[in-house]
Amino acid sequence: MTYTTETSGQLDICAATADLTTLRQKLLDLFCQGAYQEGDFVLSSGQSSSYYINGKQVTLHPQGALAIGRILLSLLPLDTQAVAGLTLGADPIVSAVSVVSAYENRPIPGLIIRKEAKGHGTRAYIEGPNLPTGTKVIVLEDVVTTGKSAMKAVERLRDAGYTVDMVISLVDRLQGGTEFYQSVGLKFQSVFTITDIQQRYQELGN
Repeated sequence: MTYTTETSGQLDICAATADLTTLRQKLLDLFCQGAYQEGDFVLSSGQSSSYYINGKQVTLHPQGALAIGRILLSLLPLDTQAVAGLTLGADPIVSAVSVVSAYENRPIPGLIIRKEAKGHGTRAYIEGPNLPTGTKVIVLEDVVTTGKSAMKAVERLRDAGYTVDMVISLVDRLQGGTEFYQSVGLKFQSVFTITDIQQRYQELGN
């Protein structure tokens, strides 16, 4: 998908004002048009795949980010005190949710988890506001395959004294992530499964 200013105005209005059911459908279409590709790929997990989902084509799209922020905010438990995710895939998602939360008068800070400790200054793994011990944090992810990537964020947050019991992903590839999270006592929810995306991809005539 090529981003054009001609289409941005209409989608801006939709993402800002549409009901969540309509917004979810628009976001699904955006994933099908911009993020989903078929071919031969090797995933970050090392697995081979006949398709690839480049989530950043949607999470860094202005309307996509707004839609993601609204939808994910609606899925957060009411006692959520912060959202977090592993860099780089989760960075725009965490930011979108945090910004939208301020507009919804439900301000939720965001935290970014480094894959390696910062090599200077504080040498921190976690970037963002300093929050009290025990703060309830929900981990956000763009695409879940085995579940191991988001688990790194969970472990870093717990090591820092935060409470983490849930992961929410935009897409679940249905390749073991759900079962993995269940095995370690984490709740898991996704906005879409790969089945949703592939079915809609075919409906759109791709």
